[in-house]
Amino acid sequence: MEIAESQPVENESVQSPSVEEKKEEESQTMTETKTSGFDYTARTDQANRTVKNYMIGSLAVGLVPIPLVDLAAVTAIQLTMLHSLAKRYEIPFEKEMGKSVIASLLGGVFTTETAISVASVIKVIPVVGQISGAISVAILSGATTYAVGKVFIQHFESGGTFLDFDPEKVRNYFTEQFQEGQQVAAKLKNGTKA
Repeated sequence: MEIAESQPVENESVQSPSVEEKKEEESQTMTETKTSGFDYTARTDQANRTVKNYMIGSLAVGLVPIPLVDLAAVTAIQLTMLHSLAKRYEIPFEKEMGKSVIASLLGGVFTTETAISVASVIKVIPVVGQISGAISVAILSGATTYAVGKVFIQHFESGGTFLDFDPEKVRNYFTEQFQEGQQVAAKLKNGTKA
């Protein structure tokens, strides 16, 4: 059986694919090649939803009227979030390692920790202190949880683990995500869609 080769026909108008079509096709091919059927976008979307859910938990805990109890609860929430993210990315997790990486990341962001602690202690002042402290701690706690989550999504997506985490390399990204987290937290607190 012979296959006939097609001969180009003179004056036949051949329309080449648009740039967008080429990019889309190339992206699909690369995705299929790289992922071998695994949907990385879905995993990232799920990880982002996980971070948002834990952020909401941190916002709620920030409203606890007892000073410093809120800080312990937020730390526990962040640790649980890291465990969830590690599980999603199939990264081995140890509680002590989780505490260590959170401390190393937040330790370099002294102003954030100080602001949250001061806002928590302000809750001691009856009525006015409790209201302003609760609002401040809620937003700062939510933003910190958001930033920690986003930093680890980026780290895990790039193939990192807890063992090779370097807080100095992500300091600027953490700051950006903290600022974004403050905006998201404020929107959530006000009941607008984030």
